Amino acid sequence: MKKLNLNLSSLIIIFLFSISFSYSDEKIIIKGKAIVLDGDTIKIKDEKIRFGGIDAPESYYRGKKQTCIESGNQVFCGQISKEKLIEKIGYNSLNCKIEKKKDRYKRSVGECFLNDESLSVFMVRNGYAFDWPRYSKNKFANDQEFAKINQLGLWNMQFVYPWEWRKKIRENK
Repeated sequence: MKKLNLNLSSLIIIFLFSISFSYSDEKIIIKGKAIVLDGDTIKIKDEKIRFGGIDAPESYYRGKKQTCIESGNQVFCGQISKEKLIEKIGYNSLNCKIEKKKDRYKRSVGECFLNDESLSVFMVRNGYAFDWPRYSKNKFANDQEFAKINQLGLWNMQFVYPWEWRKKIRENK
């Protein structure tokens, strides 16, 4: 009986270790203070992290800054989005859950949290970034609808979705 209990205990321990290792490499956690590069991209230590499933206007892309029209005036909405993220994060430390695959620019892709609040949800829900259905599976669609209905952030401006704006820039070069 003791031998059976020992064998059973050994099998349980091996099983638990195999589960923890198989799940642990699905998402990597990166923690630290961030430098904001754009409304959807940060850098922690030397790691660039692109927020998965959302897209923010470009503060700088191929030598150009994305603009929107607010009350008849042209504004740099990429810069506005970036500044909103800087303001939100402040000097606080973040926790980012990183996906296995990097994007085509070799950046890590993930979702970052300030305490327990998703920065992706914050940016979309306040209208400074968009749910990008191509990558999000509509994960942030309800947050975007909230911002749109309440005319928050970029939703009170005339804008072009960032993915469409980048496509125009690429086609014109």
